[in-house]
Order: sequence, then structure tokens, then C-alpha cells
Amino acid sequence: MFSGTVLARLALPALLCSAPLLGQQKPASPTSPAALEFPVVMQQVVTAGATPVGAKIQAKLAVATLVDGKVLPRNAVFSGEVTESVAKTKTDPSRLAIRMDSVQWKNGSAPIKVYLTAWYYPVRADVGQNLTYEPPDATASPRNWNGAGTYPDPSNPIAQQRFPGADSDKSANSMPDMPNLIASNHRVLMKNVESARNSDGTVAITCKRSNIKLDKMTTYDLAPADSPSK
Repeated sequence: MFSGTVLARLALPALLCSAPLLGQQKPASPTSPAALEFPVVMQQVVTAGATPVGAKIQAKLAVATLVDGKVLPRNAVFSGEVTESVAKTKTDPSRLAIRMDSVQWKNGSAPIKVYLTAWYYPVRADVGQNLTYEPPDATASPRNWNGAGTYPDPSNPIAQQRFPGADSDKSANSMPDMPNLIASNHRVLMKNVESARNSDGTVAITCKRSNIKLDKMTTYDLAPADSPSK
């Protein structure tokens, strides 16, 4: 059995069961040394009842993860398929099951069998990031001046949102501080979502409130069917 350890923080926002989960704060139980989990970001939107069974799915690993003494690098690609996709009805919950069968990275690949679980990583605000920088010669580039006393860092996507361009309002008072959003390194359960083990041993997740919808920004959790983290 693999043993997994998350080695870095994540940096992505969260949506689950077609609704925001920023109010869901149930802490995850500590991951045991024997537990294996993979924080991943889906490469396509998946919706229970709309995405067909058999649809090919890919997800990128959000942080480097240790597996049997080897590190799977960040952005390693998991590939698999939707094995169950049922829309919510008046009497039955929506159901979604995704199984990943392989993982590939720049210098290798490996077979694997892990499933989408009912866990995700919520976002939190980090106000400590510096969103601006001073160019070597600020006075030589007045056309780039943002009116706030500093220049937007073009390499920072948060700064790009805060300073959208020369045609925007250049008043410093109209530019509120924008905290950097990073995902927690502690998992929580998706709101209104539960795990269900099928008769064949596979894992599905269910939601009684609405159709489960996975976006391309949330960091979800993959684990083996027999993992305590499912």
C-alpha cells in the first residue's frame, strides 16, 4: 500500500455541490502515516447527471506528494473516467464517481487506482503578500504609473486584478486591499456531500441538496477505495 505525505500548500478556491463552501469549517481528521491522498485540480468541469459515464477525466496534482519513497511532482497528470453520474431527483440524491487509473509526469508514469472523495481544501485569505514592485527607474515609465505610488507586478495575477489597466480608475482610494487567496493545508468535508461505497468496492459521492458539480479551480482529494480519508 502506498504511503502519502503532502509537502506544500495549495492555492486555489473552492466550490462544491453547486454552492460555495466558505462557511463549511469542519476540520479534517489527521492523516495517518499509512493514508494516501492526492490533492488535485480537475482539468474539466464535471456535473452529476450531465457528464456521461465513460467520459475521460484528467486532473493535475496540486502539490508534490511522496509515494513509496518517490516524489510525484506538482502538476503530474492523473487520468481516468467517470464511472457513475446520476442527477438528483425528488427522491434520490445526485451521485458521482470518478476513478483515476494512471498518473504521468515529465520523467515517468505509473498505474494507480484512486477515487474522488468527499474532501476538499477550503480557501483562506493571506494578507501578507506584497502585490506591487518598484521598477528600477519609476520616473522613466510614467505611462505605467497606477496612481497608487507603486507599479503593478505583471507576474502576479492578483496584482493584475487589482490594477487592471490604464483605462481603469486611477484613484488610490478606489483600490481596496485584495488579500491573496490560498487553500488550506487541512482538508474539510464538502458541504452536504457524503461518500458511498458501491457493491463492487468503488467509491461514489452523493448530495441530497443539488447536483454535484466539480469546477476547475477547487482542490479536490483523491484516495484509494480502502483509504480512511475517502
